[in-house]
Amino acid sequence: MTVEQVEQGPRRVARTVEVPASADDVFALVADPHRHGELDGSGTVRGTVSGPQRLSQGAQFSVAMKQFGVPYRITSTVTRIEEGRLVEWRHPAGHRWRWELTALTPTSTRVTETFDYSTVSAVQGKVFELLGFPRQNAAGIEATLRQLASRFARA
Repeated sequence: MTVEQVEQGPRRVARTVEVPASADDVFALVADPHRHGELDGSGTVRGTVSGPQRLSQGAQFSVAMKQFGVPYRITSTVTRIEEGRLVEWRHPAGHRWRWELTALTPTSTRVTETFDYSTVSAVQGKVFELLGFPRQNAAGIEATLRQLASRFARA
């Protein structure tokens, strides 16, 4: 499995991988916020989640996180969802996380995860860059996608 960089424009960090699973199976995992800890390759998502079992437009979910050694909790809001194809949520800081699924065959799906900070102010975007968030999130996305592909390869 090879994780590849995807160019999606300024202030968007995206990676993609082919996963040996149906788009519906991958969507079921991504659309369940209680399972996001199973996906996380960054090491920031903790198991404590509150919110619906399945995400929907406008739904909110809260996740326990830990970054730079500091535990915290965030509540994100679903901004877009398309059954079997797309899940996107807005972080309280204004950036978005997006999962796009493209069925290649009935048992193979192209999965693209994007950290999109084009939605924040120029100053906030510069702060993200100075703190190294694009680089850190690229590494986290790559680890997440490798973990996702491996998970389904074992299933």
